[in-house]
Order: sequence, then structure tokens, then C-alpha cells
Amino acid sequence: MKILSSTLIMKPSFLTVRYDLPAFTLYEPMLTSSSTLWISNRTRFMTKFQCSVASGAFASGSVHSPAKAEAAYLGRKQGSSSSLYSRPSLLEMRNERLANRDRVYEFLKGIGIVPDELDGLELPVTVDVMRERVDFLHKLGLSIDEINNYPLVLGCSVKKNMIPVLDYLGKLGVRKSTFTDFLRRYPQVLHASVVVDLDPVVKYLQGMDIKPNDIPRVLERYPEVLGFKLEGTMSTSVAYLVGIGVARREIGGVLTRYPQILGMRVARVIKPFVEYLESLGIPRLAVARLIEKRPHILGFGLREMVKPNVESLLDFNVRHTSLSSVIAQYPEIIGIDLQPKLLSQFSFLNLIIGLDREDFGRVIEKLPQVVSLSNSPVVKHVDFLKDCGFSLEQVRKMVVGCPQLLALNLDIMKLCFDYFQNEMGMGMDDLVNFPAFFTYGLESTIKPRHKMVAKKGLKCSLAWLLNCSDEKFSERMNYDFIDMEEVDMDLSFDMNTLTEPTSDDSASDFEDDSDDDEYV
Repeated sequence: MKILSSTLIMKPSFLTVRYDLPAFTLYEPMLTSSSTLWISNRTRFMTKFQCSVASGAFASGSVHSPAKAEAAYLGRKQGSSSSLYSRPSLLEMRNERLANRDRVYEFLKGIGIVPDELDGLELPVTVDVMRERVDFLHKLGLSIDEINNYPLVLGCSVKKNMIPVLDYLGKLGVRKSTFTDFLRRYPQVLHASVVVDLDPVVKYLQGMDIKPNDIPRVLERYPEVLGFKLEGTMSTSVAYLVGIGVARREIGGVLTRYPQILGMRVARVIKPFVEYLESLGIPRLAVARLIEKRPHILGFGLREMVKPNVESLLDFNVRHTSLSSVIAQYPEIIGIDLQPKLLSQFSFLNLIIGLDREDFGRVIEKLPQVVSLSNSPVVKHVDFLKDCGFSLEQVRKMVVGCPQLLALNLDIMKLCFDYFQNEMGMGMDDLVNFPAFFTYGLESTIKPRHKMVAKKGLKCSLAWLLNCSDEKFSERMNYDFIDMEEVDMDLSFDMNTLTEPTSDDSASDFEDDSDDDEYV
């Protein structure tokens, strides 16, 4: 007997469960209780089944009761691995993450990167994404060793972090050729948000009178500034400089030339430096003028460099009362490796002109840049003076009196000497007594004044003729006789010239300071 199959008909709002019962082989053409149809109160089920008459045996496969079917459904719902509704457990997810990280770590170790600092950092889940990051950093010029210096950069996404930051810097005007050095010095910039972190700092710098065209060079010179808080060290360092007398209109130029000031703490760095220079006899306003002209001096370490160099100057017979003028004339002298330079230059001058240690101290006081003069120009200047007919003793006296002779333009010195010898009718001793003659302009000062004196029939020394201002010389031309007491032979540096306010405005364009040790 065949029982035809039927199809379940139900409302769409009810869950449909369909049981497929196995075929039954019947001894008798009747259904037993095991094949009874189960009909729920809310849903009518009609089960498709087959009955066939076979070899006379009633056999059945496994028959699923409703209780067993419900248990199977619940089992699938609770996450059986073969179910469509299966979800990984938290433990499985954690194990998978650890496995991915292990694979990424193995890749990094294989190319020489030590991943120890990356623990706890969110990393790519695949090796391919990490390889993309490493390759991108290589294209920027960073080596494996440089990545190891700051491995946290590997936590930056190429598309979400690196490219937006680099695009922003490029639009500001930071040169692509400087990106490598930029990232070596401040790789943390790749973690920054352009809107939240970088743009506010740039606007703050512009508010400090740093011109937009100078911003890129400031960032190239000091990329770390992008990580500073606006109301922290930056504002206090600027406020202190203005407080000691740095002109407000000069702040933009000062920060442009030496933006590292923005990262200096006032109490630990700037204030102790200023106060130490004051203790040496440099007035505070003069210190402010030095900072305006040479802001990089604030970067000289006070304990490591400045104080030891001052002690070295004293050791080489520079008088304590002259330290202020030495530093004011040549601030770099407290920021170089001074001791070996002093020893080398003294030995050299002692060899070629017989300069003793005491005279060497006087030379430094008048020309502190002498410590950085190279030997070759010095030899040429000494030879020139000898060729003019001066003895070695006279040359030594002239150098002690006016050390600038060792650094002047030789061609101009020759023209001045020719005019002195052929037109002025004076003896060589006049030059020995006033060697600063060579420092005056031939066409602007020497010739006009000499002609006026000659026209009036006056006889005077070179010092009386030249060592005064144009206004003072005009007054002297009204004299009937020469008052030698008016001759001022002191050619030392005048500190008052440094405390005068700056007359010109800040530099309009960025200028690279070439802090060259070579004076000539």
C-alpha cells in the first residue's frame, strides 16, 4: 500500500518544522502508533512518509520523536560546530588572535625587528598587512635599525595614519627630501591626528609671528615641536624671553632661527643660563640682544660646556673683568670644544711670532674669534707684515695691539699700506703704534681725513686722525692745534653698543645660520 505524500500548509508567522520519516515496511496494511501524526494546537503538521509492502517485515530506521527533534534544534542553536548559527567562543577568538600575533612576530623577527615593545599594541592580523607597513617605512628611508629605535611606529596604519600625516606636512611645504630625517628625529608624528594634534600647533606658531613661509623650515629644523602642548613649555619660554628684554617683534625671527627654544624649560635651562651670563658682567638687556642675534646660544649646555669654557679662558690668562666682552663679541666661544683650540692656537702663535701666554690672553680679549682661525691665513698675514719691513718683534707688538690684523682682507691691507707709504709721509713706527690703521676704510675714511689734515697743514698721529667718529673729527678740524689728550687708544669692545635697541625689523625670510668654526 502506498500513502501519498502531503505538504504542510501553515501561516507564515509560525516556525515550520518538517520531519522526514523513513520508509516503513509493514506486515499488515495498517499504521501502528509509532507513525501517529503529531498536531500541535497552533500548528498543523502533515508528515511526508512512505509505507511499502516488502518481504513481510516491518522495519524502521531511527524515528525522531518530537522531544528528540527539539533537543537537536536547541543543540544547534547553542553553537554546534555543524550549525549555520555557530559562533566562535571567546576562548577560540583569543587563541586565534594569539596565533595571528605569533605569525606577525615571526615575520618581524625574520627581517631583524625586535617586537618586544609591541606587546599590548594593536597590530595587523595578517603578515601581509605588516609587510606593507614595513615596506612603506623602507620607502621613506627608514632602515631596520631605525625602526628598532622606535618599533611602535609599526602600530600605525599606512592609509589611516602615515599617508594623511605625510600629505599634511607636504602641503605645509616640508620638503620630501627631509622626510627621512624628520621621521628619524620624531617618528611619533605618525601617530598624530592632523586635525586634533598637528594643525593647532602650526596655527600657534603662526601666532608667534613665524611667517607661513617659514613654518616648513621650522618644522624641518625641530619636528619635535609638533608634540608640545600649546599652553605648556612653549608659552612660558616665550614669555620669559620677552620679560628679560627680547623685543616682541623679534620673537618670530628668534623662533624661526632656533625653534628649539620652544622645548626649553625656563627654570631648568633658560633662566640659569641668563643669570650666569649676568654674573659674568653682561647686563640682562645685553643678554637679550645676544639672544635676538644668536638664539642658538641658549642651546649651549651650562654645566657641560659654558662653565668649563669660561674656566679655560681664565686658565689662558683672560682677565675675569674681560670675560663679558669676550662672550659678547663671540658668543660661540662658550659653546665649542674650547680647551684644545686654546692650546693649539697658543702653541701655533708662540711658534710663528713668539707670543707668550700673557699676550695670548690680551689677544683673546680683543679678538676672541682667534681661537677659530685656521693656520694658513694667519701665516699669510704674518708674512705680509714681514714683507712690509716690520721685524718679528714689531709684528708681535702689532698683533697684540690689534689681533684683527690676522683676519683682514689681504688685498685691502696692501692698498692701505701702499697709500700710507707713498702719500702719508709717516714712519713705520706710526703703524707699529697704531696697527688698527689697517681696519679703516681707505676710500671712506683714511684718504678723506688725511687730505683734510694735509690741507690744513696739521701734523698728527694715526690714532688722532682715525680713532674717532666723523662728528668728532669735524670738531677737531676746527682746532688751531692738536690736543693729544683726546686720543683714545682703548680699542676694547664697548658693551653699550650691545644694549642699544635693535633698529631693523626681524628677518623677512628664513636664514640658515652657518655656525662655522672658521672665522676667516
